[in-house]
Amino acid sequence: MSDLLIKNGLVIDGSGSVGFYAAVLITGDAVTIHRGDVSHLEAERVIDATGYVVCPGFVDVHSHAGLTILGAPHHDPKVRQGVTTELVGIDGISHAPFKSQEELHRYIWLDSGLNGYPPMPADWLTVADLLTKYDGTVAINMAYILGNSPVRIWSVGWNDRPATAPELEDMKSVVREAMEEGAYGLSTGLDYPPGSYADTAELSALSEVAASLGGIYHTHTRASLRSQGLMAPWEEAVEIGRRSGCPIHLTHYRQSSGGVGSHLDYLGLVENARDEGLDVTFDCYTYPYSGTMVAIGLPHWAKDGGPERLMAALQDADDRARMKREISRDRLENNWLTNFIQPQNRQYDGRLITDIAEMRGQDPADALFDLLVEENLGISTVGLGTNAQTLYAFVSHPMGMIASDAILFGEYPNPRTYGCFPIVLAEFVRAEKHLSLPEAIRKMTSFPAQRLGIPDRGLLRDGFKADIVLFNPYTVKTHATKEDPHHYPVGIDYVIVNGQVVIDQGENTGVLPGRGLRRGRAST
Repeated sequence: MSDLLIKNGLVIDGSGSVGFYAAVLITGDAVTIHRGDVSHLEAERVIDATGYVVCPGFVDVHSHAGLTILGAPHHDPKVRQGVTTELVGIDGISHAPFKSQEELHRYIWLDSGLNGYPPMPADWLTVADLLTKYDGTVAINMAYILGNSPVRIWSVGWNDRPATAPELEDMKSVVREAMEEGAYGLSTGLDYPPGSYADTAELSALSEVAASLGGIYHTHTRASLRSQGLMAPWEEAVEIGRRSGCPIHLTHYRQSSGGVGSHLDYLGLVENARDEGLDVTFDCYTYPYSGTMVAIGLPHWAKDGGPERLMAALQDADDRARMKREISRDRLENNWLTNFIQPQNRQYDGRLITDIAEMRGQDPADALFDLLVEENLGISTVGLGTNAQTLYAFVSHPMGMIASDAILFGEYPNPRTYGCFPIVLAEFVRAEKHLSLPEAIRKMTSFPAQRLGIPDRGLLRDGFKADIVLFNPYTVKTHATKEDPHHYPVGIDYVIVNGQVVIDQGENTGVLPGRGLRRGRAST
């Protein structure tokens, strides 16, 4: 007898095709689809899905939960959205491999405002060991991509200098080994040192290795190149694909604000590259707010050497004066801060930097620098940074998929942490009709799974893994806003991961069936 039968639901299988009425039978962790008379089917449990859409679980290709999920394994903000698989290690910031625990802990510290901390001191070093941490201990599946920052730390160190020829060869071997242990490719965050110290040639050489093993190049592009032209950061990414032959994925792709170029320039870059024969895709988030760690706004020279160098710069009078001259006005005026740990600073959570400065009686830059010292670099920010008027064009573009880029801590996280996927169903499909429902589901299921190269997820097909979402297409909605982000969506009543019901009639069951997914292995 099978474990679970879902009947009477509208099956939208993730392919982009229209839905059909059928039963979904789950035996172990795999599904079979049954049309027509299903009265002969038996299972330990039956879910009547009348009024529901039954579709594959959503795949988030930009997640910052790789560390925090170890301390909050039920992962309610994401699994209640229907997310059953996430890609971690993005933005060039992955947490393996490292030569020593000391180096790993220093790196976690440097980017703690973006990725947080694990519940206990990190005790792994390899990609294989980290992936094992997720097996049967978390609610959803975790796919891993190798960030170029740990690759650089391994072979070059923390400093801003070109790699030597032997170091480059060493980095190539690190990429190769990580992918053999299950990584899905190479990621970069070219605004985040020390990975940002890599030049185009270095990244092309590493991407060539990733391509040879079936991986992708997943990139947060180099903002500093905008001085050479608005599209220059993304043109560099395309050039890396051109040189290496590696598929290119542009992450959190969007028009930053109204009047800064045209959204058609951004979409045209992707379309022109594809017309050239290059394999280029992108993802976008679905709220008009940016989000990252506060320290991203500080100049790269202040981080040349690692977190200790940054802490020293923040407390040195000459370095502070130089940083004041170089920090952008936008970083000080249009950003709300969150994730304050020190009790005396919690009053600032969710407030603008300028308001915090007034409360402290300080210049905004001085307030920011002092808070970073007091909070040991771990402050996050939510800011303006996306043109809401053109967001629909990215969400609906056929080469785009959905990704949350969610930070999962702080009193005022970006609302996409709780609402990125349901807002697609409620607003972009049902209310605004920018997308058909089957196409929206494709963008959140099979398209990202296929992009990563996950062979047995993202579709409801016989033999595929039982990662499934049941939602009411007429009532699904998110109430998460910037001012009040901590709201679970409504209308997503059942979520199944690897055949086990994680969300049951809107409640978390407490089971932890998630797995660390390994590239090239169908039965993970």
